[in-house]
Amino acid sequence: MRIGTTFLQSDLELDPIATRDYVQAVEGMGFDHLLTYDHVLGASAAHRPGWNEFHDSEDRFHEIFVLFGYLAAVTSTIELVTGILCLPQRQTALVAKQAAEVDLLTGGRLRIGVGIGWNDVEFEALGERFGGRGQRIEEQIELLRNLWTEPVVDFHGKWHDVTYAGLNPLPVQRPIPIWYGSRADSVLDRVARLADGWMPDSREPDIVAPQVEKLRELTGKAGRDPGKMGLQARLSARQGGPDVWVEHYRRYLEMGFTHFCFSTIWSGASTVDEHLKLLQRFRDEVGVPQ
Repeated sequence: MRIGTTFLQSDLELDPIATRDYVQAVEGMGFDHLLTYDHVLGASAAHRPGWNEFHDSEDRFHEIFVLFGYLAAVTSTIELVTGILCLPQRQTALVAKQAAEVDLLTGGRLRIGVGIGWNDVEFEALGERFGGRGQRIEEQIELLRNLWTEPVVDFHGKWHDVTYAGLNPLPVQRPIPIWYGSRADSVLDRVARLADGWMPDSREPDIVAPQVEKLRELTGKAGRDPGKMGLQARLSARQGGPDVWVEHYRRYLEMGFTHFCFSTIWSGASTVDEHLKLLQRFRDEVGVPQ
């Protein structure tokens, strides 16, 4: 498995040098990819009684493509991964342009994880419809691949019209890999038909194992090779100590997962050095060579 970690969007100082030093240290330790969360806006819990969603306006998120543009200049080997990009709340052609630029500037080190999003506050503020986003994302994925592979595109769908226009420059990867992130079994059919890989929301192997079997079955029925479907596992340092880390790593390896992301966010580490020590301990415990 290719081993990565999660960008410290909430635990790093708001300092470009600190960001550079952390990411370069992660790259120097031999991690293969850096997975970054995406949110444009956070709702104010103080003005929304009963708000109990995953995050609010007190949580910090860098704009993902701007961040990746910066990281492209200060890294050389690590893959940059959106995990996940809330695609239906964004303009598809603009996402295609931004992603193509990051892929070009990194020399082909971008992987796009997408999902429909859950926060209606962001959709409202960005001028996009919250309803119907599941159907829209399917058309968006098709259009993205067209824009990344064809110099001139003539595309007319239910939500998009591109009349003989195209990106210039095109990305290095044609197309950029699109992985799908989700927590619901009901979308596995979409993953099987459209995605290059799957990022399950659950961090528990017992929950993920039957989902993987179902996905492989659906992928075969869709006329695609299940063996070529990428699988991204996630584990938080908060889930337990080294025994848990080793158990989860080995179980995902046995299930045929291709990627594994170990997160130290909200783990209790208070400094960058403490985060890096946790990452090194994880590599040592599971036996991943540097």
